[in-house]
Amino acid sequence: MIPMKPIEPAIHHIHRILEREFNKHHMPVVELVQAQTRSPFHVLVSTILSARTQDNTTAEASQRLFNTISVPGDLRKLSIREIEKLIFPVGFYHHKAKFLKELPDRLESLFRGKIPDTVEELVQLPGVGRKTANLVVSVGFNKPAICVDVHVHRIFNRLGFLKTSTPFDTEMTMRKILPVKYWITINSYLVSFGQNTCRPIHPHCHECPIARYCSQVGVKAGKQPADH
Repeated sequence: MIPMKPIEPAIHHIHRILEREFNKHHMPVVELVQAQTRSPFHVLVSTILSARTQDNTTAEASQRLFNTISVPGDLRKLSIREIEKLIFPVGFYHHKAKFLKELPDRLESLFRGKIPDTVEELVQLPGVGRKTANLVVSVGFNKPAICVDVHVHRIFNRLGFLKTSTPFDTEMTMRKILPVKYWITINSYLVSFGQNTCRPIHPHCHECPIARYCSQVGVKAGKQPADH
C-alpha cells in the first residue's frame, strides 16, 4: 500500500521524542526479560506468554516459570498441568501451556535444540506467529525486525503514514517505508506510547509530544479524557 504522507524526515523527530517518552515509563516486559537474562529462550517464552495479557501479569507468570526452568529441555520435566499452574492467569493459558510443552521437541527436531533467529524459522514453533517472531528477532537477537501489535498498527495509521486494515498489512508496508535503523526499537517505543498516551480510546492528544506530526486519523474531536 502507498503511504498517505511521507514518513521522512518526520520519523527522525518522532523516534527521538518517543525514545525520551519511553525512558519515562516502565520497560515493556519482554524488553525487561531480555535486559535481565540476555537469553533468546527467555525472550521467546515471555513473548508467547504476553499475547492478550497485561504486562504485569506476564512478568509475574514469567518469573514463576523461570524459577523452575532455565533451558528448553527443562519444559520436558513439567506436565501441561504444572505449566498451567505456573503461568496462570495469562490469557489462553491452557493453549500456551500446550505450546510450551511442545517447544523443546520442536526445537530439537527442527533446529537442533537452538532458538532460531529468523522470522521464517521462528513461526514454525508452536504458538509463534509473525508478531512474536519479529519481537524475538529484534529483542532477543538485536536484529532488524518490525513487530506490529495493536499499538503499532493503530498509531502508524493514526499518524497518517499509512492506511492499512490489518497488522500484517501494516508490517509489510512499514518494511517498505520505515528506515531499517528504526526497526529494532519502534515496537518498544510505540507500545509504551500506546499504553500511556496514544490510547485506543480517548488518546491524550492535548498533551501528546508528537501531535505536530499526527494527522489524528480516526480520532474524534472533543473526546479528550479527564482522568490524568
